[in-house]
Amino acid sequence: MKYADLILYNGKIHTVDAQLPAARAVAIKDGKFIAVGNDNEILNKYNGAHTTLIDLKNKRVIPGLNDSHIHLIRGGLNYNLELRWDGVPSLSDALRMLKEQVDHTPSPQWVRVVGGWTEHQFVEKRMPTLDEINALAPDTPVFIMHLYDRALLNRAALKAVGFTKDTPAPPGGQIERNAKGEPTGLILATPNAMILYSTLAKGPKLSYEHQVNSTRHFMKELNRFGITSVIDAGGGFQNFPDDYKVINELNDKQQLTVRIAYNLFTQRPKQEFEDFDHWTKSVKLYQGDDMYRHNGAGEMLVFSAADFEDFQQPRPDLPENMEAELERVVKLLVERRWPFRLHATYNESITRFLNVFEKVNKDIPFNGLPWIFDHAETIDERNIERVKALGGGIAIQNRMAFQGEYFIDRYGSKTAAQTPPVKRMLEAGVPVGAGTDATRVSSYNPWVALYWLSVGKTVGGTQLYGDYLRLSRETALELYTKGSAWFSNEQHKKGSIKAGMLADLAVLDNDFFTVNEEAIKAIESILTIVDGKIVYAKEEFSSYAPPLIPVLPDWSPVNRHDGYYKVVSKSVENQNAGLQIHSCAGSCNVHGHDHNTARMSNIPLNNYTAFWGVFGCSCFAF
Repeated sequence: MKYADLILYNGKIHTVDAQLPAARAVAIKDGKFIAVGNDNEILNKYNGAHTTLIDLKNKRVIPGLNDSHIHLIRGGLNYNLELRWDGVPSLSDALRMLKEQVDHTPSPQWVRVVGGWTEHQFVEKRMPTLDEINALAPDTPVFIMHLYDRALLNRAALKAVGFTKDTPAPPGGQIERNAKGEPTGLILATPNAMILYSTLAKGPKLSYEHQVNSTRHFMKELNRFGITSVIDAGGGFQNFPDDYKVINELNDKQQLTVRIAYNLFTQRPKQEFEDFDHWTKSVKLYQGDDMYRHNGAGEMLVFSAADFEDFQQPRPDLPENMEAELERVVKLLVERRWPFRLHATYNESITRFLNVFEKVNKDIPFNGLPWIFDHAETIDERNIERVKALGGGIAIQNRMAFQGEYFIDRYGSKTAAQTPPVKRMLEAGVPVGAGTDATRVSSYNPWVALYWLSVGKTVGGTQLYGDYLRLSRETALELYTKGSAWFSNEQHKKGSIKAGMLADLAVLDNDFFTVNEEAIKAIESILTIVDGKIVYAKEEFSSYAPPLIPVLPDWSPVNRHDGYYKVVSKSVENQNAGLQIHSCAGSCNVHGHDHNTARMSNIPLNNYTAFWGVFGCSCFAF
């Protein structure tokens, strides 16, 4: 008899396994599920003298979530440096957090807010002004990036980066100036984000020791939401192998709490072929193990193919030399049987990319080689069919949840209602995986993405999709688990709770399948298991939590504000009224007093004052 290391029982287990869709208990041994079934069956057959038993208390259990496109490696190196505004309900809250962090940040460090938020999430529906930032931080450099369209720098930050009246704008960006020609502090990513990357890169970095600590805390933050696997899509200023030393060390020490499959992203314009020629000779495809492994090339294959996704700007026209440069790299990758992925926002770009792929395929057949389009917001039905014919997949992210209002302003609600056409991808039989593209545009919180897929709204509350394009919650979850596993060629080993699969799962604080729509965004994991080991636990499972890791350096924003805006206590849900009530701690920015009162996350803005008399505060999280 093969006794289990760990048995979880008395749960509502959604397996994402068509042969056994629901179960009550699972048995785990040596990092894999060895049995899935009912309580009596599992407890009677697999409970041995050394088996740990955990009563799930009828909680909802799902396979571990897998983000098919995120920037964990780069995000981990910087996580402890960044003040996150992800999920913050109001600009006044955001500015309070900024002031607190300014007061605790030593010179010459900066305070940075880098992605994961949009002005539309705030009650005030606006961004901070430069005057507000300068008033809060007269001496400490502050860099605030909004999506990939702009950044705000206070006067101290302008001085730190050396922007003066005589500083020319770098290629691909604009420096806003006043009537005297002096920089105001606003920089614009027009027509691409290089000015944002390069300006941010001028700031101080964490020491290596603190980067290791930062990466561990970022993984813990992902575990908090039930994430157990990711595919790292590389990223700007993420150089291989130098910037992979931290993640390599953590893997060697068995300290990873998220499985990582990584793609190699070229950093050298006009030398992309040389990069991939070198990597395909020196890096063995899929080298590594089930916790950390190579995954192919991309999402940047050649810089001339980068169709930047700032929906506040017109669609960029790719240069005429793009096809020749892309063909050379893709031909190399297909010859050497390396899977690849390519950033592709607009259908016009996708058409040209597919022309290249089909041309290469005639000379050197893809013949089942996995390849991926990332994003594909405006892909049409004809190009979806072309992707299918070439055996490709499409990794979709919830960028529209953060940029939907801008997209509507430029292209109209009718077009936005089909952007991206996820259901049509699925109907065509194209593999689809879900993710976030975090951390510099969307938040890394997967439940915001699942909300967007199933409810069809932006984080600002705008309804993007009608019933036809909204996914069922079951389908949305499948894209975030089994669907995403295809994108690292691991669909045979993870993505469902099934005997023989890798033992990754999350126990949720609220049931994704029954909770009201607006409460989806607030779901968290209360028990996360990776490789059969408990990596995160809280509330009724807190006794199983791994030892706490101190946050380094001690002035880090993570020590005061965590990451995604944290609700202090568990939700108390009123299903009939559709209200979600949280305990809120901190200072109330409307009334200027400390409080520990209730705030409601889905009360219409025009009604919030009516509830103030009941709950004593208008600091609501919308």
